Amino acid sequence: MKIIVKVKPGAKEDKIERVDESNYIVSVKEPPIDGRANVAIIKLLANHFDVSPSLIEIISGYMSRIKVIEINN
Repeated sequence: MKIIVKVKPGAKEDKIERVDESNYIVSVKEPPIDGRANVAIIKLLANHFDVSPSLIEIISGYMSRIKVIEINN
């Protein structure tokens, strides 16, 4: 499954908001430094979709606020 994620790094709390079927807004506390926000996004999505973090991959947008993420079930 592929989803499009708009990221808000440096937020007050970690949360996921579903916009529609394949679009989400993900807020993480971690700053976008050295990939720390990306790691936090993967962990948060893994918890939300109840899969292992190793099954989640950022396909595009690694350095962008808008990312395409693939979740393998």
